[in-house]
Amino acid sequence: MKKLFFPLLGITFVLSAVAHYANWNTTFQFIVAAICVIFVAGFLGQATESVAHYAGQRLGGFLNATFGNAAELIIAIFLVKEGLFDMVKASLTGSIIGNLLLVLGASALTGGLKYKEQKFNIHLAGQNSTLMLLAVVALFIPAVFVKSEHLSSHDTMTLSLTIAGVLIVAYVGWLIYSMITHKSMLEDHSDTSTGHGEEPKWSKGRAILYLILATVMVAFVSEWLVGSVEVFSEKFGFSELFVGAFIVAIIGNAAEHSAAIMLAMKNKIGAAVEIAVGSSLQIALFVAPVLIFVSLFFDQHMNILFSTIEIAAIAVAVLITSSVSRDGQTTWYEGKLLLLVYVVLGVAFFFV
Repeated sequence: MKKLFFPLLGITFVLSAVAHYANWNTTFQFIVAAICVIFVAGFLGQATESVAHYAGQRLGGFLNATFGNAAELIIAIFLVKEGLFDMVKASLTGSIIGNLLLVLGASALTGGLKYKEQKFNIHLAGQNSTLMLLAVVALFIPAVFVKSEHLSSHDTMTLSLTIAGVLIVAYVGWLIYSMITHKSMLEDHSDTSTGHGEEPKWSKGRAILYLILATVMVAFVSEWLVGSVEVFSEKFGFSELFVGAFIVAIIGNAAEHSAAIMLAMKNKIGAAVEIAVGSSLQIALFVAPVLIFVSLFFDQHMNILFSTIEIAAIAVAVLITSSVSRDGQTTWYEGKLLLLVYVVLGVAFFFV
């Protein structure tokens, strides 16, 4: 399969481009673009992993989370441009709960089946839990206040921009805290996940070049995917909430899913947690707020008001993940519990 990866990447990319620009059947466009996104996200993940090897553990984990979210961010920007705000918020919700429940759950389950108990930095687990709760509070407060006080659209947008700014400040502070002032305290010294015992796939220069190339490819495929997703959801009777929260989110996070599971199976659960939880935090504290500001460049502006269903889903995911990970260790049974919660939410979203 490894030998076929790059030929399949090239074939799906070219086929997706032809389908888009030749205006082929919309359903076919969506399916081909979705498959292509998975391959491109995998390419992006491989390039990021090689770059992360040269960057060190903490910065490597940050790069994995950041470029793992590149596909999600670019897809969301095109959705914002099209004014599909409900689908944007649903995809952000799906990314958060998908990383916390599906990615972390699958990682803990597969790693736990091979190793009886897997441990990671307990200080990092505690900080992650606190930051996840901050994200829930930041999404919950504006929704309650706007609905109860019936604020005008102008005041709602001002409130959204203010909270978005606060979240970005919180995220920047977390980067400083975790990578500079308390870097040594948060490192997992038992983990070699960034490659300190393994040779990277490519040289430093080639890895950076491939990282740029993969990001550009993600941008193109994301635009092609978004161009067909609305017609696809209408044709099959799927709600924007379900399509955004599960279909788009799973496709956009394909690289993270595979990378985290593979690391957990190598007894590197610390790196898997860094990818899964770190990615969710980045979505909630950085990507979502940035999209609020990005929308100002388009005709329609997006606020930060998530639906009650979305907030409830995020809160449930944060609650169970904090409970499972706060002790700094995981087992296969805890992974199974996270996956079961994800299935429950998936069924509920499907019938909305």
